Amino acid sequence: MGLTKQYLRYVASAVFGVIGSQKANIAFVTLRGGEKGRYVAVGACEHVFIWDVRKAEKVLILEGKKHEVTYLCPSPDGVHIAVGYEDGGVRIFNLLNGESNISFSGHKSAVSVIRYDALGARLVTGSRDTDVIVWDIINECGLYRLKGHKDAITQILFLESKNLLITSSKDSFVKWWDLDTQHCFKTMVGHRTEVWGMVMLNKERRLLTGSADSELRAWDIQYIEEVQKKMDRKLKKAKKKAKFQEGEEHGPEPVVERKLSDEIQKLANIKASSKIRSMDCLAVPNGEMKLALLLQNNTVETYTLNTTEKNPTGTKTSRLTLSGHRTDVRTLAFSSDNIAILSASGETVKVWNRSTLQVIRTMGCEYALCSLFVPGDRQIILGTKSGKIQLFDLASGSLLETTDAHAGALWSMCLSPDQRGIVTGGADKTVKFWDFELIKDQDSGKNKRLTVKHTRTLQLDEDVLCVRFSPDQRLLAVSLLDCTVKIFYTDTLKFFLSLYGHKLPVLCLDISHDSALIGTGSADRNVKIWGLDFGDCHRSMFAHDDSVMFLQFVPKTHLFFTAGKDRKIKQWDADKFEHIQTLEGHHREVWCLAISPNGDHIVSSSHDKSLRLWERTREPIILEEEKEMEREAEFEESLAKGDEPVVPGETKGEAEPAGKKTIETVKAAERIMEAVELYREESEKLEEHSAACKAAGKELPPPKMNPILVAFGNISPSRYVLEVIKKVRSSELEVSLLVLPFPYVPDLLKLFNGYVQQGLEVELVCRCLFFLLRVHFGQITSNQMLLSVIDELRTNTISKVREIRDVLGFNSAGLQFLQREIESKEDVMFFADATDRFEEKKRKRKKRERAVLTIT
Repeated sequence: MGLTKQYLRYVASAVFGVIGSQKANIAFVTLRGGEKGRYVAVGACEHVFIWDVRKAEKVLILEGKKHEVTYLCPSPDGVHIAVGYEDGGVRIFNLLNGESNISFSGHKSAVSVIRYDALGARLVTGSRDTDVIVWDIINECGLYRLKGHKDAITQILFLESKNLLITSSKDSFVKWWDLDTQHCFKTMVGHRTEVWGMVMLNKERRLLTGSADSELRAWDIQYIEEVQKKMDRKLKKAKKKAKFQEGEEHGPEPVVERKLSDEIQKLANIKASSKIRSMDCLAVPNGEMKLALLLQNNTVETYTLNTTEKNPTGTKTSRLTLSGHRTDVRTLAFSSDNIAILSASGETVKVWNRSTLQVIRTMGCEYALCSLFVPGDRQIILGTKSGKIQLFDLASGSLLETTDAHAGALWSMCLSPDQRGIVTGGADKTVKFWDFELIKDQDSGKNKRLTVKHTRTLQLDEDVLCVRFSPDQRLLAVSLLDCTVKIFYTDTLKFFLSLYGHKLPVLCLDISHDSALIGTGSADRNVKIWGLDFGDCHRSMFAHDDSVMFLQFVPKTHLFFTAGKDRKIKQWDADKFEHIQTLEGHHREVWCLAISPNGDHIVSSSHDKSLRLWERTREPIILEEEKEMEREAEFEESLAKGDEPVVPGETKGEAEPAGKKTIETVKAAERIMEAVELYREESEKLEEHSAACKAAGKELPPPKMNPILVAFGNISPSRYVLEVIKKVRSSELEVSLLVLPFPYVPDLLKLFNGYVQQGLEVELVCRCLFFLLRVHFGQITSNQMLLSVIDELRTNTISKVREIRDVLGFNSAGLQFLQREIESKEDVMFFADATDRFEEKKRKRKKRERAVLTIT
């Protein structure tokens, strides 16, 4: 079937303009042994940006897939960083190469906190779904899920010495968990409101909690020797004072009250330039403390604090602002050569290079609502919320002039097709026409500069929301607050047509290149296509799940794009009235978009502070396939949201399995089932072949192998099943086996017996075997056919596991022997032993120094 009309796919090209998203935290990281405190990691929509705060440069991007980043936690060794996402997933990235090889999926909603243990071998995550999950990073699997909190988890702490976990939540409780028995043994109920943070002080002997009632609470875990010495000194002073006051008489024994201020002292106040969303601090060996602040206005600030001073003051060392706007971008424009992008917000207008995404110019402005490049691309014009027209010169980066245009907000601006002027529409119910003119620059007195001159005014009955010229400059379309669009003749300003039908005001409109069609987008979530000859409505389409904020035709086509508050950008065909594709990526309302003059690029802005660049590829879109893919995606999403698999015989308690049913686990289970069915078919073929050979009394040609086995290198059917199981992601293995129907289990048990006997992937096979035995214990033990298989498995697994344990023990002993040999020969020490011995020598030397000082 031939393609009647070819559409080309637009794909995401880049995300820029965002310095740090508000949902995620900020964290110090170290890159390739670099200076501590120089690099910070921040969430940037679905990505993680690593910034060099000294150079104000982006040095690394950890690319996400779809969902927004909600939490970051660097590993203790500084080589990895764990990233939590809005959908409850966790990915671990390598900071050396930016790649992610480990991912976990267990939470049902956004990850709210992540914490590593001291060795970096375990990871604990908390979520808005109130669950806490402990993950094994080495085996890449979930250990268990801890349930007990009634609201989102806010903080997690490890007590390494006791193998305990402390969790705080918005339910106002702090819970203590024993990780050996996986149960909560203590709940602290002393808070009246949400507990937002915790920190462990003084070698895990003091817990400090912060809640929404603006108070810090300190909790004793053990008394502390250093504080006790301080209290003894205070007591001694008090006794001396009492003796001096009472003379030689013995007065009452003085009592010194122990206060929290003796342990915790306020160092300094640091006031940021805007509201703080997240903070991270880092202690440097020279007594300095470095702080990184992520602010609400898309800014990162860093400060240093000298803790050795008596009254230290925080010094601002850097501020990242250039790469983004402080407020939402409300207007975008492309230059005529497709190279420059203009973005304007409530405080600045920036011009970007499209290919490098670097800022070329940043200029202060008023709250901008509309913008365009003046023909020649040397100046730009902004329409502001206060009703002014601001004209900027790009070469000097200066404001040329500000003109009062409207009494209210200047909502819309359009360049005339003859490029000699502009038309503006505002909240003062007028449409004004302006011509470009060159006048003498009063500052220089010699050079001429551009200005705009008011020529005509069209008075209307309602506020003007949007104005557009038809490309032939014959007509002018004006959107009004009364939900209608009025069409006027440009030359005489006489009324021509009224387009009515929208239930809410039309927020955006555009006219096709041939002046034949006009598209209107409204707050009623519909898009209507009208003919400009008679004003008839060709089609009304339900376009978005919220207000349609922007609409623009692709140059020289009848295709157009719409942007909505539902976070989506959609492409439509105005001739066939069909939805072509949806561009998803923004995490908040999309305010506006701009299409390049050649139609190859789109730039869009959103409430998530990001600007996104989309580019047209050469890949054609077939609408039937697109619709089929959408239906499959919806089905898969509904499948993953189904009931969670239940382990027979197990009741829900404080600890549960860590995994979660996802579309990946369902697909993995399907692949295992297909592999087992292929094994059955091939086994039957081989049995039939051997029976035929016996009946014939001679060796017959072997049956033809399955093409899948041939593709895998002519492997046996049993080895193919093992290869499929090996390819299942470690963190998804248990859940994939859990959704596996029982009729496949007997075949797997027989296969596992063969794998163990041959010594193939014994650890993986034992993990699968023990899980299946625990899940299907009742059915397996009641099946007489499986008793012999289970008995063989018991004997084989015990012997094979013992062999592996012996090999590991032998290897460990051999490595320790080699370490001692090298140390004795070269007089060097390895790893932690060297550090411990060095610290011990240091302590002994200090003791000797103190003794010498005392004797002298």
